[in-house]
Amino acid sequence: MTPTDLPRPTLFRPSAGALAVLGVGVCALIWGTTWFAITFQLGRVDPIASIVWRFGLASLILFGVCLATGRSIRLTRVQHLAAAGQGMFAFALSYAFVYTAEGLITSGVVAVAFASMALMNLILFRVVQKQTAHRAVWTGAGLGALGVAVLSGGELLGARLGPQAGIGVALAVAAAAVSTLANWFAWRGQQAGSQVIPATAWAMGYGAALVAVFGLVTGVHFSIALTPAYLLSLLYLSVFGSVIAFVIYFSVARSRGYTLASYIGALTPPIALLVSVVFEGARFGWTALVGVGLVVAGQVLLARAPKGS
Repeated sequence: MTPTDLPRPTLFRPSAGALAVLGVGVCALIWGTTWFAITFQLGRVDPIASIVWRFGLASLILFGVCLATGRSIRLTRVQHLAAAGQGMFAFALSYAFVYTAEGLITSGVVAVAFASMALMNLILFRVVQKQTAHRAVWTGAGLGALGVAVLSGGELLGARLGPQAGIGVALAVAAAAVSTLANWFAWRGQQAGSQVIPATAWAMGYGAALVAVFGLVTGVHFSIALTPAYLLSLLYLSVFGSVIAFVIYFSVARSRGYTLASYIGALTPPIALLVSVVFEGARFGWTALVGVGLVVAGQVLLARAPKGS
């Protein structure tokens, strides 16, 4: 037997479904910690300014990645319109609502509101694009929302929702809703042939520009806190919470559908609560285990379901 006759080792190649689940897990881990990181940006710097710094920096990094890797940053008119819509809803309105909400209620409650995004995506794409989804997708999204409700019920009940907190909850739900609309614009860009990284770079740039214009019109004082806590949180939110997480998110959405990608909204609250346990001394009981079990079951159903919106 010659060396060429010897059997060659089989390389392990994870399936597309496994890669999608891994991507969802990475995004959930990152975004599950960004809720806490945002709290370091509240106080001395106006939230509008913090949003501009965060997504302006993230946009510049992504444009730099495009130039360094030889990717074209040119978009067609249709692709620019889709990126502008994506930027307005995902990186301008959504995060303006999020930062304002976190000034009124705890970060964990804000995270809970995003658990509804998977169901919102199913409804939006069903109504607007007439897309159908497998029953397992609806069941998985429903299990995720139910799991987060069970997991976070104690925190929601203990929040003592007053008038200001009620406004905060409404803003958090509005943030989830406009993020769902952003997914539709991202899908439109995908249908028009735009690539993930250039489209996301433009979308973040448009979002930062829109927020900056709003700030200038409303008299926002644009400043930056030169403290380690603020600068490190800005770097983390820009590089990990924006560049890395959103590129993975929209890549998963394109390959496996926006509903599976949006399921990150159901996975982040358990991680956010765990961060609260480690850094804020929070405690939760057996209901957390039940909630996590439901979330994981929903994730399995979504990952195994046929590709859809």
